[in-house]
Amino acid sequence: MTQPGITRIGVAVDIPEPWGSALTRRRAEAGDPQAAWTPAHVTLLGPTEVAADALPAIEKHLEDIASAQQPFTVHLRGTGTFRPITEVVFVTLAQGISECELLAEAITRSDDINRDTRFPYHPHVTVAQDVPAAALDAVFEDLAGFSAIFEVSAFTLFSHGGEGPWRPRRDFPLGS
Repeated sequence: MTQPGITRIGVAVDIPEPWGSALTRRRAEAGDPQAAWTPAHVTLLGPTEVAADALPAIEKHLEDIASAQQPFTVHLRGTGTFRPITEVVFVTLAQGISECELLAEAITRSDDINRDTRFPYHPHVTVAQDVPAAALDAVFEDLAGFSAIFEVSAFTLFSHGGEGPWRPRRDFPLGS
């Protein structure tokens, strides 16, 4: 549970249907408990605690970023892994990497967002995490031929109260 006056946020690009639910379902089939709370997405800002009274300024910052970025195409293709560093299998971005990197970097320039990152930003869609090695291997193989192409026209600010699923707080249309 977060402290009083603090809220947990994240910013992500949702994976549209029919691919989003298929990837989330495959994550659940692997035994990953996060599938129940976190639909398939490309993270732009991972879980970050911020002062609740800073949310209006953060939303204004996100509006400015979104308005400066034109919609772009994402092509998801194949699988990758962060093993042996972390027990994660993901679907890779074959197109849209630079746009996601620029958005992620711009988001963290807010004075109200202080995030220490353990690893460099690498846009991806997690499909299994912290599950047995055999489950990671199976997801890696099952989704090796996965491919989806879609337009990204917005990103979403999510909030999390410490229990239950992440909740969309607001969408930020690109190029508006």
